[in-house]
Amino acid sequence: MAYRAQRSQQFLSRFFLIAAALALTACESVQTTQGGAVGITRQQSMMLSSQEIDTAAVKEYAQVLDEQRKKGALNQNAAQLRRVRAIADRLIPQTAAFRPDAVKWKWEVNVITSPEANAWCMPGGKIAVYTGLIEKLKITDDELAAVMGHEIAHALREHARERASEQAVTGSLISIGSSILGVGELGQQGAQYAYMGLVGLPNSRTHETEADRIGVELAARAGYDPRAAISLWQKMAQIGGNEPMKFMSTHPSREDRISDLTVYSQRVMPLYEQSKKTR
Repeated sequence: MAYRAQRSQQFLSRFFLIAAALALTACESVQTTQGGAVGITRQQSMMLSSQEIDTAAVKEYAQVLDEQRKKGALNQNAAQLRRVRAIADRLIPQTAAFRPDAVKWKWEVNVITSPEANAWCMPGGKIAVYTGLIEKLKITDDELAAVMGHEIAHALREHARERASEQAVTGSLISIGSSILGVGELGQQGAQYAYMGLVGLPNSRTHETEADRIGVELAARAGYDPRAAISLWQKMAQIGGNEPMKFMSTHPSREDRISDLTVYSQRVMPLYEQSKKTR
């Protein structure tokens, strides 16, 4: 019986590996951006198309703007809106250093009245900056360029598409594997936790690091001091309170982040100095 059970387990394991291989075959290995001065060269696995993600982003962005408009929270401060859009106008042309097609995206930039210190850029260049970020941090233009450059970098690298592709593949594999191996709901949940700990969260941290590095280069090329990314995160630390344990965080620790930004802001300083000469 033990021999038969072992053989059965081996068969199921091979079956699961075959299923995994078939699912991964559906993924396309791509390099969404050029490396730039910061040297981002990681290959990405995509199962979903850019068109699918961009179409969803356009719809979601329109809904967000409509909701904020109805609440009277969209673009209420004309001076803040001019400031944010002026910074975007300098950053967007610099995206060509990483992907020439991005310059022609249908970029949109809006300001949302909210106490939240936040900003984001959806796929395809749909940007929102929250007033809480500007007001709570008393943010400088250089620091704001660091935030916006970081968020634009996520869109350039298509991190949302990568995460969605990864989740689509992994969800299918966990479901198939749990069913085949008969581990039940508890076992499936355990597999999901294991995935998040070993793959999901580290990949999110990878995305954040890539966005940090690309962001400082975009800022430097646009004539903003890339070292402002360091002071930005020092300010964020002051208002952020306690952060989760590093191994369970989707972001790098503040110490790791500031250390990495210190290195990469120095790497792109020549781009900043050159940009200042031409402005």
